[in-house]
Amino acid sequence: MAALKHRPDDVREIRVPAGKPYGVWADAADLARSHQISVVAQQLDAGARRGKKTQGKSERIGIATAIVCEHPGIQTPAKLLGTAAENDPNASGLWLALDCLQDPHNVGAIFRTASFFGVKGVLLTKDRSAPMTATVYDVAAGGVESVPFCLVPNLAKSLDIAKKSGLWLLGTSEHEATSYADVLPDRQWLLVIGNEEKGLRRLTLDTCDVICGIPAQGDVTSLNASVAAAIMIARLSPPA
Repeated sequence: MAALKHRPDDVREIRVPAGKPYGVWADAADLARSHQISVVAQQLDAGARRGKKTQGKSERIGIATAIVCEHPGIQTPAKLLGTAAENDPNASGLWLALDCLQDPHNVGAIFRTASFFGVKGVLLTKDRSAPMTATVYDVAAGGVESVPFCLVPNLAKSLDIAKKSGLWLLGTSEHEATSYADVLPDRQWLLVIGNEEKGLRRLTLDTCDVICGIPAQGDVTSLNASVAAAIMIARLSPPA
């Protein structure tokens, strides 16, 4: 549904079971037809209609699918960051940068949170990072479609572009004494989230204007990357 809303030309086909689609797939089929996108009814053989059993369990039958092209993303970081209000002290907004995150579930969860809070854009590193697989799209629950993103070969250069666009760079580290609670959504921030095991790379840390952490209050002293990102995004998002 998110792909049909944001980039219908990239939806090639909707496949639904023979008969009337139900639930969200009925809405998807109707929306696809409004964009002149092919909706194909998949015919099932008699055995499939009755429901075959494997090891005592009925197989799922009549599964609907969609063929969707990979999202192209924004071509350059300059275009992604172009909506930043350069040198405007009263402007607010939040962008993200993911520094070599390798778990596609984390990337997808961060996109979902970013969409929920209205993050303006996401920079992702191309190398040593999770590719934008179907897992990312699924976990993001539409977030990949609604949040602009750009894959960059050199994050340090992209962060320099962000600074020139008027953004303040906020790095995150579990070893930093400064608390996230001391950071306010009073300016345009670009929040940088590091690798699940190693955190932010040294050059990335050196480029950031501010570095903060989330102090532990119990026995567990670290957070999953997507959970930490969600806490930070909620903290830095301007009030509605």
